[in-house]
Amino acid sequence: MDAWSLPTALTVGGRQHPIRTDFRDVLYLLDVFADPELEQDEKGAVCLQVLYRDWRAIPAEHRRQALDEAARFIDGGMESESGRPRPRTVDWRQDGPLILPAVNRVLGGEVRAMEYLHWWTFLGAYMEIGDSLFTTVLGIRQKRAKGKKLEKFEQEFLKENRALVQLRPRQSREEQARRDALKALFV
Repeated sequence: MDAWSLPTALTVGGRQHPIRTDFRDVLYLLDVFADPELEQDEKGAVCLQVLYRDWRAIPAEHRRQALDEAARFIDGGMESESGRPRPRTVDWRQDGPLILPAVNRVLGGEVRAMEYLHWWTFLGAYMEIGDSLFTTVLGIRQKRAKGKKLEKFEQEFLKENRALVQLRPRQSREEQARRDALKALFV
C-alpha cells in the first residue's frame, strides 16, 4: 500500500478487489472485532462482507490473504513492529465521545456530518490528536497497563473521572437487551 494515495481496492490473489473505505465502515468492523460473543471465524466473515464490495468473488483459498490485507488497510498500511498483542487501552465505542471532538479539531470540521471520509484520513487525524481529554485518559490507561506510577495530577484526574478512564467490559447482547428494556421503563 502506498502512503501517498488513499486505497480504494486491495490486491488479493493477484486481483484488485474494491473496498469500502469510509471511516464508519472501519469503526463498525473495529466494534465487531471487540465483540466477545463472536468467534474469530465469524469476525473474519463479517470483515470480508463489510470491507470487500465483491467479497463473494474472493476464492476460498485467498480469504486468509484477504483478511491479512484488510488488517493492513485498517492499520493504515503500516506493519506492526512487535507482533505481540498490546494491552487494550482504547475502546472505540466507549471512547467515541472523547475521540470525535479531538478528531474534529484536527480536521477543522464535524466528521459525523461529512458524507464520506476515507478511513486513512480519519486515522491520520486520530494519530495527530494533541493535548485533549482523550489523550489524558489514554495516557493514564497506558501507564496503568504498564504498571507505571501516575503523576499527582493523573491520580487526581483518575479519582474524579474513574468512569471515563476505566474500560468497561463488553456486555453480551442478552445483557444489553435487558439493560435497554430497563431504560425503556423510565423513558
